[in-house]
Amino acid sequence: MAPRRVGFGPRGLPAPQPLLLLLLLLGPWPAGGHGGKYSREKNEPERPPKREPGAEFRMEKLNQLWEKARRLQLSPVELSELHADLKIQERDEFSWKKLKAEGLDEDGEKEAKLIRNLNVILAKYGLDGRKDARAVSGNSLGDGTEQDGLEDPRLEKLWHKAKTSGKFSREELDKLWRELQHHREKVREYDVLLETLSRTGEIQENVISPGDMSRVQEEVLGSRHAELQDRLRGISQGFDRLQKVSHQGYGGDAEFEEPRVIDLWDLARSANFSEKELESFREELKHFEVKIEKHNHYRKQLEISHQKLKHVERFGDHEHVSRNKERYALLEEKTKELGYKVKKHLQDLSGRVSRARHNEL
Repeated sequence: MAPRRVGFGPRGLPAPQPLLLLLLLLGPWPAGGHGGKYSREKNEPERPPKREPGAEFRMEKLNQLWEKARRLQLSPVELSELHADLKIQERDEFSWKKLKAEGLDEDGEKEAKLIRNLNVILAKYGLDGRKDARAVSGNSLGDGTEQDGLEDPRLEKLWHKAKTSGKFSREELDKLWRELQHHREKVREYDVLLETLSRTGEIQENVISPGDMSRVQEEVLGSRHAELQDRLRGISQGFDRLQKVSHQGYGGDAEFEEPRVIDLWDLARSANFSEKELESFREELKHFEVKIEKHNHYRKQLEISHQKLKHVERFGDHEHVSRNKERYALLEEKTKELGYKVKKHLQDLSGRVSRARHNEL
């Protein structure tokens, strides 16, 4: 048999065989054990991405929202509140991804709630392109003044009655004004949530009968309506309390000063807590109120620092500008950090009260 001839390339090297050439063109093969249906990589939950250098968040979509907000020139306090809201959103989304990997969100309700929450954030800070829908929380804008208005004739009436009654000291009127503003923001947030649910088709008014929905769909829809009902119930109870205070004044046994803490305490007292649990919750609310007061202090300092920086940038020298920018940056970071801690603590406390109330029902 004649020996097989081996061709040579232009440099005197053996010419590659057709099969070898095909393998080279196809590129490297995956290492054994990687990419298979049952491989570890395929079945482990996706790791949260690391934050890019200079980025505020680990999730790119949240970084895009943050940059958009900065272009809208929100005030420093508004930006710090938005930052805290987005940090909470990011934390909740990573928690949901872990649950999903474990198969614990089969009906998709937790995912739907995350989408609702993000839509509410977009509307709250005017990031959804609907300028008329922007209603940034009054809790994030310092003390506020009477010029801000209360947007509700019933609240305006309560405020006028309290001011002219002679039953309130200056400090008590300041406290009542903060409570009225807080109530206004609760109504705003309820309206934004209701409008968001309606716009995304999550409130189905055209369902012909319960038989048109599966059991899972019915439960999901029920939970969304329950969230609205809880908020509406809280608004109603809050207004009743404000009505009573505006008529009778503050008693000497007032537990708390901060409106969000007062709300939580009122809800806790009507929840299914034992005496020991209620006392423990009261002590935690005291710590929470101190945390809020500290955050409020830094928000005020941030706003003052921002105004001073603008003035120095116009009239000061380079050294003054540099010093004020450094102080402003430190206050900005501290305010963001405290804002996140306050919102996280509020979320945890609200969840505990809500679970206790639902267990009672």
